[in-house]
Amino acid sequence: MQPLLLTDEKVRKACETTRELKIPDEKTLPVLSKLLQENGENWNHIKLDNYTALIDAIYSLDEEEEEDKKQTETSSNRGKNVDSPVTLKRKYETRSATSGGSSTEEVVKKQTSNGVRKKKYKTIIRDITKGSESVEISLVDEVGSEQVPKFTYIPHNIVYQSAYVHVSLARISDDDCCGSCKGDCLSADFPCACARETGGEYAYSKDGLLKEEFLDTCLKMKKAPDTFSKFYCQDCPLERDNGKCEGHLIRKFIKECWRKCGCDMMCGNRVVQRGIKCQLQVYFTQEGKGWGIRTLQDLPKGTFVFEYIGEILTNTELYERNIRSTSERHTYPVTLDADWGSEKDLKDEEALCLDATICGNVARFVNHRCEDANLIDIPVQIETPDRHYYHIAFFTIRDVKAMDELTWDYLIDFHDESHPVKAFKCCCGSELCRDKKPKGTQGKSGERRKAVPAKKQAGSKAVAVKRK
Repeated sequence: MQPLLLTDEKVRKACETTRELKIPDEKTLPVLSKLLQENGENWNHIKLDNYTALIDAIYSLDEEEEEDKKQTETSSNRGKNVDSPVTLKRKYETRSATSGGSSTEEVVKKQTSNGVRKKKYKTIIRDITKGSESVEISLVDEVGSEQVPKFTYIPHNIVYQSAYVHVSLARISDDDCCGSCKGDCLSADFPCACARETGGEYAYSKDGLLKEEFLDTCLKMKKAPDTFSKFYCQDCPLERDNGKCEGHLIRKFIKECWRKCGCDMMCGNRVVQRGIKCQLQVYFTQEGKGWGIRTLQDLPKGTFVFEYIGEILTNTELYERNIRSTSERHTYPVTLDADWGSEKDLKDEEALCLDATICGNVARFVNHRCEDANLIDIPVQIETPDRHYYHIAFFTIRDVKAMDELTWDYLIDFHDESHPVKAFKCCCGSELCRDKKPKGTQGKSGERRKAVPAKKQAGSKAVAVKRK
């Protein structure tokens, strides 16, 4: 790494902040250089909360030097009764962690004379994606009591075993692509053929955000699904126990351009397929929710944040996996039933779902929040016309500020006693939390995310788990 120079605007601004705390540049620059080196020269972490991490590290280094000085003085007092010195933690160090290319940093919490509260960073993994995403996603533990979660990071969905996903260019008809388009489809005078799934208009604006009207309709479908059209199976794979289909909401789709289209990769109708662009961080929450995700930048309403990535399983495979699992930490998975019945009634070996327990991406850490979450999941069709396989993309429902946690309403009925997996105790903190309501008052507020086996025990309900 090249030496830091005050002629660099980023370096100058960092030093201006530390000078306000009477910290000289000769003390700031070496610590700043070390922080940048450990964070892959990522300035987003350095600049958070007005350079809090940088100031923390400088004060921690001062404390370390002071403690070392006291230690030396104590050990030199011969002939005196001196307790065995306590082994001091190195408050500013790096060491090898469980994931390749990661680092760990320890910083103590400190209250400065000007009242600025410092954060305590116990563990930092520089990039949980191991370079598989276009942006680095760090992991920090501000509590310092949790092990780094064990899973394999994957940037794209993978088929577990028996799930069938038919991806073929030949299956995409000429009517389902825009082969004659060039450049950016959103700049054309008329919407291309790919916009048909969104009512003849593009779901995205020229700024790359979801259009207000499209997003509002998706939100209404989540809040009041019974007011929209549903498909009813004659033999529903999700309701084998009572034989009556509760109906599958025919959700709004986003149809993105793909490889048979004539437009280029930077076309405005190709957003989800370009992957994660937002600056995100996984952190250990202090509200009892375990690991969570927060944004390191302001996100406007309608921003694509990430896709939910995991293993594609059949309902039968997920049920069998859940039976074998002994873990008590679970949430609900995602059932791929966005346009159920568009081709035919689905069987258990055809109905698909995603599980990010073993393999997944950053979305596996998204926490539940009742009613007023800031993310919504929307189905996106890209490489296959199959309506029971699609991409689950998360968009912001409203403006989200940097350092806010990203949350998603799992639409759980916390008082469903017939469900074989007991719902977790909700710690979402929302004033609208459904877990606070007395038993018997909970209605159906949205879609049910369920997965069942081909052969079920009598009286059983759907088994659905996703561990963090």
